[in-house]
Amino acid sequence: MTADRNFRKSPLGDLRDRLATLSGAITVSEVPFLAQINVRTGGLPSSRPADVDVLPLGPDEFLVVGPPGSEDRLTAAYHGPDASVVDVSAQRTALDLSGPAVRELLAFGCSIDLHPRVFAIGDCAQTILAHTPVVLQRRESGFRVLVRSSFAAHLAAWILDVSPELTAGH
Repeated sequence: MTADRNFRKSPLGDLRDRLATLSGAITVSEVPFLAQINVRTGGLPSSRPADVDVLPLGPDEFLVVGPPGSEDRLTAAYHGPDASVVDVSAQRTALDLSGPAVRELLAFGCSIDLHPRVFAIGDCAQTILAHTPVVLQRRESGFRVLVRSSFAAHLAAWILDVSPELTAGH
């Protein structure tokens, strides 16, 4: 039985307006309610829908991320006799970050080398950002940060606190 999605509250709904006020050097927008399926398997199907990201989290563990409401479709697509498939959609929210100062912001809070030669489009890593465990994904338009809902407000407050210092020169 699927929960009534009309009553869900975004973890950062109260901060959405404040995040929107950041300068153009860093733009942040929450992408709530993404479908997120944790898959443990020796191998994934080679084809996947265009609206789905498959993020490797370990040698046999993947986070399959799709549009809101696609949980059942993704669970069915990745289910198999040798797979463990768990819907973890309610566990995390996503922040899309972009702008000319975004790498500087992320570098201020995590130890991963984010230079495009090292962390290319499509790459992802589990890391710590501002003392917060996250999954960081490099995308065409910038970065996506998947953060546990219980840490989301802390991470957003850190971004709001640090961003003005980093964007002053941009």
